[in-house]
Amino acid sequence: MNALTVIIPVYNGEKYLEEAIDSILNQTFTDFKLLVLNDNSSDSTPAILKAYQDKDSRVEVIHKTKNEGPANLRNEGIERAQTEFIALMDADDIALPTRFEKQLAVFNNNPNIGVCGTWFTFFGDKQKLIKHAVEPDALKVQFLSSCGIGNPTVMFRKSAIKDFRFEHQFVPAEDYGLWSEVIRVTDFYNIPESLLNYRWHPNNISQTKTENLHKANVLIKKRQLKHFGIDANSENMDAYLNAVSLKKDLTPEQVIAAIEASKKLKERNQTSNYYNPTIFESHIDKVIIRTIRNANNYNKTFYSYLKNESSYFGHIPFIDKMILRLKCLF
Repeated sequence: MNALTVIIPVYNGEKYLEEAIDSILNQTFTDFKLLVLNDNSSDSTPAILKAYQDKDSRVEVIHKTKNEGPANLRNEGIERAQTEFIALMDADDIALPTRFEKQLAVFNNNPNIGVCGTWFTFFGDKQKLIKHAVEPDALKVQFLSSCGIGNPTVMFRKSAIKDFRFEHQFVPAEDYGLWSEVIRVTDFYNIPESLLNYRWHPNNISQTKTENLHKANVLIKKRQLKHFGIDANSENMDAYLNAVSLKKDLTPEQVIAAIEASKKLKERNQTSNYYNPTIFESHIDKVIIRTIRNANNYNKTFYSYLKNESSYFGHIPFIDKMILRLKCLF
């Protein structure tokens, strides 16, 4: 039996599909099954997949008769996989040749790690190296404000993710939704090396569904705050969200509310120790200082609070203090 299953969902992917599949079939680690789930494509995707099936026995294709969406297809792939290790891939990206080899080495050397990603590089309409946090404790904190792992770079132990699956309601942030839950039950790790080229173009689902993306991100962040015993319908929810994730142009009153919320979160984490205290408090402090810097207006009352009651004034760099004082007093 193969050691690894690779899952690729595809819908009308004829333009980039061959590059994506070739990058998988040319991996230095070769003992895998490539499971491609065709989401009722109407272009030449089925013909491309048939050609790959004919020339490489590792390729298996599932053709759907109606459009189900990438979240549901990945879930089906996970259910069908008969291997402990599963890797995810998108139909328009390119995996570097040593990706699987290096990820499996991480698992073999670290039995506590259940999910392993890598850094990745945007290419196409946008070019940028994306460096997420690397170590488990830092990743856990990063998830409070954003998804800390690139979904098409992910490899995981099937046993480690338990019954968690992608949730269609969170598309196009279904990856953030899933991994923010899984990180509660297993350690994550990112290889600090770009091992995937992520194609950035106008048809990226994250670009075409920006409103859904924002709504999903808020819901996912609210769900994570349950770790602190904070109900999703709390009247202070916005303040808690603003304490863990930067939001610009807040009023002085909203900034003060976020600061007070940050104090409560620190206290609760000292009791629960759910997050590494040093990393957690450093994250909160950075968010709050940036929030202060990006407030939409300033006044003397705000300055007095920051200086005498916030407990953050001492963390603000000297030059920023001078600018803040001028903005508030004049």
